[in-house]
This record gives sequence, C-alpha cells and structure tokens, in this order.
Amino acid sequence: MTGYGPCSGRSGGLERHPPGRTGGRAQYRVRVDNRQAIGSWLSGPRAAAEEMGVDFGYRGKRLGLPEQGPGSVAPLGRRFGAIFIDWALCLLIAYGLFARGDQQAAGNWAVGIFLVLSLLTVGTIGCTPGKRILGLRVVAENGGRLAFGRVAVRSVLLCLVIPALVWDRDGRGLHDRLARAVQVRV
Repeated sequence: MTGYGPCSGRSGGLERHPPGRTGGRAQYRVRVDNRQAIGSWLSGPRAAAEEMGVDFGYRGKRLGLPEQGPGSVAPLGRRFGAIFIDWALCLLIAYGLFARGDQQAAGNWAVGIFLVLSLLTVGTIGCTPGKRILGLRVVAENGGRLAFGRVAVRSVLLCLVIPALVWDRDGRGLHDRLARAVQVRV
C-alpha cells in the first residue's frame, strides 16, 4: 500500500508531477509506505514502542517479582479460569439456596455471594476457591497480606467488572492497582 504523506521510507521519495490544473506550477508529493504504520496500529502501542527500542521487561519486573515460578505474576488464563470457577460456585449456591428456580434472581444473588466470598476468602487466606484450585494467591505489592480495607475495595471493584478489564503492563487489573494488590502463583 503506497500513499502520499510527509515522510518517506525511501531516499528520494519526492515525486514531481507535471503542471496540470495547478495553474502551471509543478507539484511535489512525498511517497510513503504505509504498511509499517498500519502494522504498528494493528499490533498496538506496545509493539510499536518495542520496535523503537523500548524495553518493557517481563510482567512483574517493576514490582520486583520473579519472571517465572512461585511468586511471579499469575498468567491471564489461570486468572480467568479461577474467576470462572468462583462464578460457577456462586451461581450454584445462589440457584440452590436463594433463587428457587428463577435464573435471573440467581444471577443477581450470585453477585452478592461473589462479593461475600471474595471478602471472606481473600481477606483471610488470600485466595478464593478458584484461585486455590489453580494455584494462585492475592498479595499486597510488598508481598505481605492484603489489609481488609484493600480487600473490600478490590472486591467491590471486581464486582463492577469494568475495572478488571483495564490492565497495566504488569497484567494487573485496575481493581488490583487501586487496592495495591497483585495476583501471584503459589
């Protein structure tokens, strides 16, 4: 895909067009190869920055966590798996104990049960049942136990869903950043 623009990927990228409808003046245009610009746009800003030589390191490097193994930032697949297990457990409890066969009511009850589950389990042992099954734990940025106030902030934001979908370059959701928490492998 070749177009015209202010920059050229080649030397001598100026083209002279003969005088035409421009009142007798010759026009000069710069030929630009847009493939690289489109590739960086599709790949995202991180890929474009890495092409320019920016070193982001691995997820968790800024937090002082190891790259792999116990204590490293939990991978997204395991985190999604853990939340799926927790949500299924909450739906099961809501459907069986509170909703009496009403699926919409079960979904509403499940959010409340999920909030209570998260507050109690992350606040006491540092992990929900799903995180425990998949070998994950929630800790403070300094590596210690998360204080109950931070657990409450994290749990409420997690129930809102949107903060969990906004990540930083360490792979932490907005709910974890605001609570100064990180999910790590056990």
